[in-house]
Amino acid sequence: MTSNAIKFAAVSAVLTLAAGTFSSLSQAQPVYRIVGPDGKVTFSDKPPPATSNARVTAAGADGARGVATASLPFELRKVAGQYPVTLYTSENCGPCASARSLLTTRGVPFTEKTVSTNEDAQALQRISGDSSLPFLTIGSQQLKGFSDAEWTQFLDAAGYPKSSVLPASYRQAPATPLVTVAPTPAPATTTAARPATPAAPSTPVTPPPSNPAGIRF
Repeated sequence: MTSNAIKFAAVSAVLTLAAGTFSSLSQAQPVYRIVGPDGKVTFSDKPPPATSNARVTAAGADGARGVATASLPFELRKVAGQYPVTLYTSENCGPCASARSLLTTRGVPFTEKTVSTNEDAQALQRISGDSSLPFLTIGSQQLKGFSDAEWTQFLDAAGYPKSSVLPASYRQAPATPLVTVAPTPAPATTTAARPATPAAPSTPVTPPPSNPAGIRF
């Protein structure tokens, strides 16, 4: 058996043995952005208790995954449901563009998450344990940094077609931020009460002199 065949077999074995884990994590476990009552922001894979009075936003939650799987051929839909693909990118990233091109050319339906803010970077660190981009997940399998050969091997092992079988009507969902921050409500504006205008001091009334001419008797 050649070294390439051995490597491919090893990759296939890893994905096969992890199938149970992949199926339980196939929806890409969400990361929650939690803002506590004191304003402190934390990230966790578990939502806080309802009694914490914290504001929660799902960071990178892939419930819908931006993938219109209903229109996909059956076999591709099955693979995409079992091993969903999520690509994490940033602007002005050459390897990210190459990674996107590989997935698009091969016809792999995927969700793209952009990392552009500090909160995005914190969430990426929470998900991958690293800050390098591009970052790819196939089910729960994580691939850090773009490698055409390595990514191709894992896509093959997961069962994605080697060439595109996407219908002509398929449209890739646009990229979305990794962390969607709910807008902070503007503070309620109240009309400040105008201070009352102080009343003008009253001028004392001086009684007329009893002898205005100053005449003496």
